[in-house]
Amino acid sequence: MARAFLLTPEDEQPYYALHENSPEDLGYRSFLNRALEPLVPRLEAKAKGLDFGCGPGPTLSVMCQELGFECQNYDPFFANDPALLDTTYDFITCTEVIEHVHWPRATFAQLQRCLRPGGWLSLMTQRPTTLEAFSRWGYSADPTHIRFYREHTLAWIAAEYNFDLQIVGPDVALLQKR
Repeated sequence: MARAFLLTPEDEQPYYALHENSPEDLGYRSFLNRALEPLVPRLEAKAKGLDFGCGPGPTLSVMCQELGFECQNYDPFFANDPALLDTTYDFITCTEVIEHVHWPRATFAQLQRCLRPGGWLSLMTQRPTTLEAFSRWGYSADPTHIRFYREHTLAWIAAEYNFDLQIVGPDVALLQKR
């Protein structure tokens, strides 16, 4: 999206405040589990993580803690603690977030810096594969969805930021820091 059309943070935040996600919502937990389930077998016991873009109802961190993993919450609107971005982690989850990011190069560089060598980045973002699918996709008209990703884009990101890429589902990719 052209910079002139990007929402200001003040205009963007109310869209996210409408989300009514919570750890008690079993449907939402099932949705998030698509990103967590393929990640868990790759983690060592007591791995430490960050849920990047946790939103107004942090849930993935709760799910991680239930599995024995420590997980911090970061969100520029709802859990904005910049010190969390000066720490390193064994894993980072980023579910339905990266399509909202205004400056993806800086964000991917930041996420890469926050991962220890061998650490995992679990990305969840819908990837319509055709123009027809994109035109029918409701999120294409959402003014907060400003970046769209395809498998070849994720492969470029992996090469650019020193990751190995594993596509594990139609909307989930795991990137391991080399």
